[in-house]
Amino acid sequence: MGIRVSHAYGEHLAVAAVDGTEILRYVHRPDPDPFESPKPYAHPVRTLAGRTVTRYRPSDHRWHKGLQMTASHLSGQNFWGGNSYVHGRGYLPLPERVGSMRHDGFAELTVDDDRLAFTEELTWSTRGGARWARERRGIAVHSVDEEAGAWALDWSIHLTNTRDEPLVFGSPTTAGRESAGYTGLGWRGPRDFTGGTVFGPDLDGEKLNGSQGPWLACTAEHDEADAHSTLVFAHAPENLDQKSAIHESHWFTHMEPFAMVAVSWAYFEEFTLPPGESFAYRYRVLVADGAWDRDRVGAHLASLPW
Repeated sequence: MGIRVSHAYGEHLAVAAVDGTEILRYVHRPDPDPFESPKPYAHPVRTLAGRTVTRYRPSDHRWHKGLQMTASHLSGQNFWGGNSYVHGRGYLPLPERVGSMRHDGFAELTVDDDRLAFTEELTWSTRGGARWARERRGIAVHSVDEEAGAWALDWSIHLTNTRDEPLVFGSPTTAGRESAGYTGLGWRGPRDFTGGTVFGPDLDGEKLNGSQGPWLACTAEHDEADAHSTLVFAHAPENLDQKSAIHESHWFTHMEPFAMVAVSWAYFEEFTLPPGESFAYRYRVLVADGAWDRDRVGAHLASLPW
């Protein structure tokens, strides 16, 4: 099954299935409010049947925008957006801590009949304008399968420290808040996913929060549509290899009071990136119609080579 790609220059890239359903919009001109940590994001993300599976600027957290790369605690700066967690004081509005990720351009962009792939260059800067990191991001839309009712989104990050001192990556948990690994690639689900089902290869529900594993899936039933959707978040094999990954990853997830998944790269412990050094991770998000079970998720992921 093919795709159609459009580019609103300076604004966004959009991907549509052959029937015209827009399944992905990648916005590289982010919203301007500095308190929301301006950065590129993916929203809306939709299934092939047109069900929206991301949420944008919800009333409870305006800085939650679909699917986006984040770093909630980075050497005292907040690249997640919104309030910053301070141990003993809770979440505080500290705008001087909120940084941004600037889109600098596309180094590569290729479109085939059934695949979009692009490489994006970004600069991570503090609220004061100091340039702390350079990112090369890879995005690919592929494996659009009408029969299975699913398509895949690959998202990679290669981040280089451009400071003269180390970058220290953490999370609210490393700062003292229990079970709050907000950081890394983060997804905010729509209201339909609140109270949905979450499972992995071996665990279900709340047991997944803070756990490790190759993938995690969320399913939910939509209002009005009488239909279900499934999202699967998966690691590339090297992410879980202690010899190649800069730090071990854990799942951060909850479905109440709202649906959230983050592939947390610093859940329980901080890690340090020395000046001039880099790290890289690769992730896959499977977007599917229907309520998939564990066996179906595992089999479909196994059919998609990295």
